[in-house]
This record gives sequence, C-alpha cells and structure tokens, in this order.
Amino acid sequence: MNELLIKAEQLQQAAKTLALLSTEEKNEALTRIAEALIKQKEWILQENEKDVALGKEQGLSPALIDRLQLTNERIEQIVDGVRQVADLPDPIGEIVEEWTRPNGLRIQTIRVPLGVIGMVYEARPNVTVDAASLCLKTGNAVLLRGSSSALHSNKALVHVMKEALRDSAIPADAIQLLEDTSREAAQQMFRLNGYLDVLIPRGGAGLIRSVIENATVPVLETGVGNCHIFIDESAQKQMAIDIVLNAKLQRPSVCNAVETVLIHQNWPYISELVETLHARGVELRGDSQLASSYSFIQQAAEADWSTEYLAPILAVKLVQNVKEAADHINRYGTKHSEAIISEQNDNVRFFFQAIDAAVLYHNASTRFTDGEQFGYGAEIGISTQKLHARGPMGLRAITTTKSLVYGTGQIRS
Repeated sequence: MNELLIKAEQLQQAAKTLALLSTEEKNEALTRIAEALIKQKEWILQENEKDVALGKEQGLSPALIDRLQLTNERIEQIVDGVRQVADLPDPIGEIVEEWTRPNGLRIQTIRVPLGVIGMVYEARPNVTVDAASLCLKTGNAVLLRGSSSALHSNKALVHVMKEALRDSAIPADAIQLLEDTSREAAQQMFRLNGYLDVLIPRGGAGLIRSVIENATVPVLETGVGNCHIFIDESAQKQMAIDIVLNAKLQRPSVCNAVETVLIHQNWPYISELVETLHARGVELRGDSQLASSYSFIQQAAEADWSTEYLAPILAVKLVQNVKEAADHINRYGTKHSEAIISEQNDNVRFFFQAIDAAVLYHNASTRFTDGEQFGYGAEIGISTQKLHARGPMGLRAITTTKSLVYGTGQIRS
C-alpha cells in the first residue's frame, strides 16, 4: 500500500476520535501546537531556508519566494493564528435551527465536522498550520499536500504539530502530510473518494483549475484575485491614494492585493495618484489616454486587464461612471474582492448591487479580505464560488449539518 492510502486510512480512524472530543480537549491540543511551534522556531526557520535557497536556484519569482519565506515575525503571526482559533467559539454541536412539527416531532439541525479534508496548496508554509488548526478545531482530520518547493518547511511544521499532539486528546494521525509531491500522487489524491470528504485547493489559477478538472472528490473552490479599486469622481484625494498604495504595495504577492485601478475621468487628482505610484516603484500599464499623457505609463495590452500580477505592477484605466467601472469588473474580475472609493451613496449602492464578488468594500483596502481580519482567526482559504461558502472561510465553512429528530412513538400514516 502506498503512502497516500496508508495516511488516508489513518486519517479516517483519527476523524472518528476527533468527532467525539470536547471543545476543551481540542483547545488544549491547539495550545500545545502553538507552544511547540515557538519552541522549535529556529529549526523551522533553518528548514525553511533550505526551501528558499532551492527556490532561488530554480529561478522562482520574487513573489513566490516571498510567499515561501518564513521569518521570526511570520512564525509569530502563524502562532497567533493558532491561539486565536483556540479562543474562538466552537461551532461543532451548535444548533443551527430547531422546530416542532404538528405531529409532535422535534427537529434540530446541528453543526458537525465534514470528516477528512484534503488541502492542496502551493508555496505558502503558513497554510500548513492555518489549515491544520482550523480543521482540528472543527473536528476534521486533514491531509496536507503542499508543493515540492516548500517540502522541507512543511515536513518540519507537520512534525512539530504531530509531536505536540502526542500528549493531547487529539490523535497525532489527525494531521498528515503527503510527502510525495509528484503529479501522479496528486491525481490519486483528487480521486480518493471514500477517504476524503472534500478537497480545498489554495493557490494559483493553474492549481485550482487542475483540481477542479481532475477531482472526483467534491471541491470547495477557492479563487485567484484579480481585484479592482474604482475611484469615483467624489473620492477624497488622500484617502484614495492611501488605499491604493496599501492595496498594491503592503504585500503585492497575495490574492487580495489590487491589480487594476479604475479612475473616474473627472476625478481631479489623477496626476497625483499615478505620479505617487510611479515614485513608489510601481510599474503602470494604462489605457491609451493615460499612456499618451504620462511617459512612465506603458500601453496596456488586453491581457493586462485579466492578469493577477502578484507583483508591483498595476493596470490603470479611466472610466466615465460607476456603471462602466462595474461592467469592466464583472468582465475581467475573478469574483474575489472589489472596492469603491466614493462619497456618493447612490454610486456605492449601485456598485454593491451590480458587482458579483465575494467581498465588496467602500472606502477601504482590499487587503482586509482575510480570515484573521474578518475575526475568524486563521482561514482555510477564500472562496469565490457560490455553493456552501463564499469569501474568507473560517471555522463554520468547514462544517456541515445533520438533523436530529426527537419523537414520542410517531409513525407515518
């Protein structure tokens, strides 16, 4: 039996134990994980440096290296995420709704674990811990399949977490890492019906498309982020500049960074915005009017409007009104995060009604589309689909429900 099937069977058994544990037992295990990660921080960083060095040798882009890199600060953020998850209310056992039928049957719908979750993701070691902590809190066992570029980091993180679980009520087998990063192993994982209850892909468009097209296990789809900001004619100058700079540059390599800014053609501060972006090292690609007006703005190609750059590159375009902005976003967007900067309530209302996306913002940066920022602790991913869950997915998104029916001897006539 190969590695995948052995670990899948161990996960199934662990899930049965997990489903019976109390909130206190799960929280105690998460606290042990947080403490172990801090204790083993230096070793984790050493293992991560092996991945970073290999990535640079193999020519990974700066954006991918940034996603791969762990630092003291990032490990502390990961640990904070685990602790936040431990502090959050446990959704398992929560009564979603309850009613009594005319025949006296009392029906409850309660939250229960999904069972065994398969996570497929790329070069972001933080996902290893985020996914594990969220799954354990909700009573789910988890099979982690990261990319080969993060293998040393993921092995170290999973080793530390499994060791921490050995002195807890949660079986150490509840977390498994698929160390075989071959395409063949991934294809087998995608078809592991009977072992996995759901697959969650988290990464670039190619990875997500591969999982959706090849999986027979149900997929909880996350999406890439071709995010937009529309600056309305009434937008305040400094607010607009600050929001765009934050959304583009605070961390360009993530899915909630802005990739296109649409500007009302009558906004008075267009020059100040584009010149500030240029001065901050952002490469601008604009429509013909902007490209002809500013020597540092390149003429945008059609592909620029649909590109998730994940880098300090920004597409910019002038539009006549909020409707044109909404039409552009609905055509090129990926249903992730979209923002309007405006002091006109009617335009904000139209934007919110017209745009089809998981998260919409008024006068705020798209960078807030994040499980921690939404108060979920860590996140399992950001869903851009419409079934089951949408937007940042926290604990409730990785639960399902079952109905409990209480009778007094009723039979159906």
